[in-house]
Amino acid sequence: MACIARVPLVSNNFLGQTSEFGAQKNTVSKINTAIQAKVEFYGPDRVKWLGPYSSGAVPSYLTGEFPGDYGWDTAGLSADPETFKAYRETELIHARWAMLGTLGCLGPEIGASTDNVPWFKAGATIFSDDGINYLGNSNIIHAQSILAVLGCQVVLMGLVEAYRLNGGPAGEVTDPLYPGAAFDPLGLADDPDTFAELKIKEIKNGRLAMFSMFGYYVQALVTREGPFQNWKDHVSNPMINNAGKYMASAYCDFDPLAPASICS
Repeated sequence: MACIARVPLVSNNFLGQTSEFGAQKNTVSKINTAIQAKVEFYGPDRVKWLGPYSSGAVPSYLTGEFPGDYGWDTAGLSADPETFKAYRETELIHARWAMLGTLGCLGPEIGASTDNVPWFKAGATIFSDDGINYLGNSNIIHAQSILAVLGCQVVLMGLVEAYRLNGGPAGEVTDPLYPGAAFDPLGLADDPDTFAELKIKEIKNGRLAMFSMFGYYVQALVTREGPFQNWKDHVSNPMINNAGKYMASAYCDFDPLAPASICS
């Protein structure tokens, strides 16, 4: 009976040790992944833009200190340290806005509550009789004054930027590009190795988003439709609905000297 009574205790102890070992294994795996990313994307042994043929093609001032530095600067735009710093800040801020913008442009066109309006026409709805209702609900945000919207944006963005650069009641800022504190309420950047990996992911996704926004602009000019509608048209008939369909019409729309034989 004594042996039988001891069996659950041994079982629980074993399960507890197994769970603890599993948690330790996951932690070690995450640490190894973060360290591997840090070695791969930072320092002299990082991945470079020409891969194995990058020897001699990387400027000496690109040392791999910053995230997303693949050693490519054929125009020498970052040779001056102060210029490099300014360009880095400009790129990162634009990248963050682009990531927000790509989603913001898709939202009104996908949502039925916003009448599937494309992004380049969404702002004009503020001049309609009903104004702009966020997500189609006037109880969330109901805007009818462009001056009030502009004023709120200037004040709110001015306060955020002032805090990002100078700090404030919510905490001091040591790095304006990565202020942390109130800007990181989830503590995602508390671990230095994880933080280094997140910087890489941010700049890579941000660069892709900037290209995406450029694509949105071109699509709007050429097709007069939003990106979601363009995607739906393309997947419905890829052989017909592609860039070739709009080449002639785009040429006629934007070239005043286009021959009538093509554009008529």
